[in-house]
Amino acid sequence: MAHVSTGPARVVAHLGNRVRGRPPGEGRRLKMSAVTAIGLFVAVRLCGGIVVALAASSSGRRPLPLLGYSWDSVWYLRIAAHGYDLPKNLAFFPLYPGLVRAVTALTPLGGIAAGLLVSWAAAAVAAYGIHRVGVLLHGPAVATALVVLWGVLPHSVVLSMAYTETLLTACAAWSLYAVLTGRWVWAGALAALAGLSRPNGCAVTAAVLAGAAHEVWRKRGRGVPHRLWMGAALSPLGWAGYVLWVGLRKGDPLGGYFAVQRRWGSRFDFGRGALRFTEHMMLHGARLIFPMALLIVVVSTLLFVLLILDRVPLPLVVYSGVLLLIALGGAGNGYFQCKPRFLLPAFPLLIVVARALVRTARARPWHATVVASALAGFSFAYGAFLVVFSRPAL
Repeated sequence: MAHVSTGPARVVAHLGNRVRGRPPGEGRRLKMSAVTAIGLFVAVRLCGGIVVALAASSSGRRPLPLLGYSWDSVWYLRIAAHGYDLPKNLAFFPLYPGLVRAVTALTPLGGIAAGLLVSWAAAAVAAYGIHRVGVLLHGPAVATALVVLWGVLPHSVVLSMAYTETLLTACAAWSLYAVLTGRWVWAGALAALAGLSRPNGCAVTAAVLAGAAHEVWRKRGRGVPHRLWMGAALSPLGWAGYVLWVGLRKGDPLGGYFAVQRRWGSRFDFGRGALRFTEHMMLHGARLIFPMALLIVVVSTLLFVLLILDRVPLPLVVYSGVLLLIALGGAGNGYFQCKPRFLLPAFPLLIVVARALVRTARARPWHATVVASALAGFSFAYGAFLVVFSRPAL
């Protein structure tokens, strides 16, 4: 498939050419590719869940409470049941607990089951959105590899937990797809929802605004559709609206939310805290989860450089870059091991790897099978270790 240069307009034009020149049956082939990708994603996550269940059973614990009521899940489910009744609750954004509350109100499911249902459904929607972005850029084979790679990341067990990363990724993938195809209102609305899902949801807003700014610059400000301005205006409303609401509740409109985060020991220090922790870890050693987190952050940084060199569309670079910046620069007591989880929504970082895997599969299918199997096996084993045996919070 031809290379796609930077900028939403180029991608839209490229997509239009593909649609006009689509041979008979290609639409069906793309649908089958999406079904295959989502099916493989569900399969690998089910296998990961089975490994977690076996590990939990061996330690005398139940898997569903581990997946649905651990660490941050406890806070989200409390908000879903009781609202923002505690000052510390205000650190958690409202979209996920709101959806959980809606599910418990409309179905007989309890909080844990509802939380898992929302997360699993969001993971499937995210996988489909990632596939659509991958098809747009490099065709169905790379798109399928991209989805599967996202499902077998070392921390992908989080995609099976009652956490918010799946919800953010779902909103982000479809917002980015909307930007790349010129659907600006949809892009802005989904960016607003992403901003209501997690603190780092602001990365989606940055991507939409970058895409809009590039389009305005390309047109020199002339003939810019009003939908672009509307989408750009919508995009920050979720994140900024919640931060302002928390600030008003705390009596400090601009600083109240960040004061709540500081009570959790969370702050942005441009990576100084992470460097100090890394130095301490190198000198004195640490549990497996900490060096693994460092390795994942380093690899993610290298993948971001490769993403830039690959000249993917600007919104994808900005989105991934903001997520990486937040993960690198954020600091907090006991949060170093969470950095890989913060990077889970950064699926564009895997585009270069997906392309390499597809090339390998075409030239040496056995090698690609071994690589994919090794990644999946490590993901399942490490995910079970994180959930069942590791003490630090994910």
